[in-house]
Amino acid sequence: MKVIVGTEKQISELIAEEFIKQVNDKENSVLGLATGTSPLGVYANLVEANKEGRVSFKKVVTFNLDEYIGLEGTHNQSYRYFMNDNLFDHIDIDKKNTHVLKGVGDYLAYGAQYDAEIASFGGIDLQILGIGSDGHIAFNEPGTSFDSLTHVAELAESTIVDNSRLFNDISEVPTKAMTMGLKSIMNAKKIVLIAIGNNKAKAIAALINGPKTEKVPASILQDHPDVTIYCDEAAYSLVK
Repeated sequence: MKVIVGTEKQISELIAEEFIKQVNDKENSVLGLATGTSPLGVYANLVEANKEGRVSFKKVVTFNLDEYIGLEGTHNQSYRYFMNDNLFDHIDIDKKNTHVLKGVGDYLAYGAQYDAEIASFGGIDLQILGIGSDGHIAFNEPGTSFDSLTHVAELAESTIVDNSRLFNDISEVPTKAMTMGLKSIMNAKKIVLIAIGNNKAKAIAALINGPKTEKVPASILQDHPDVTIYCDEAAYSLVK
């Protein structure tokens, strides 16, 4: 596990360059993408690089980590909407090659197929992750099995509170989501994780200092052969 500490701007640029290199080295790369505020700077840098002709996403395939149950892809708080609005609508990617878990309809059947679909493309080459204040990655809350594949997750109260900043009222935040499991995430060939701010400090310390425990889902990353943690000084402040 490698750790890089910098400003939010520096981190976003460095991660974007990792994605650019990945795609330029392998034009049909399979990218694992995340939502939330942490990767926004990364996506802005990728959009700019695409406009400048430094990278093309025409043959790239993407898989997102999760989606709220109960939200259509057109809902402005759905993760499909988020990805379109912040990345897909602004780069030369074929939307048919972008995969986001369904939050409505037969989402259980789709979720059951998700890992197989990822495998059919050869697996994820590069996965970006955020981290929750309680150490969750994707929507794998504390207590989630390290052997979990894509599944329905009950969101912890702390996660609902964290995500309520994006909604008009906390009562609007969905309480369940479809999410890639911890084993699904660990199947990625390379992982980068981004953490910004004081509220991520305890989670980053638990991830880096150990021990590995299902009480801190992100701690499973200690066993991955190619993980880089990118964080600012605030998020790194409790690491021993």
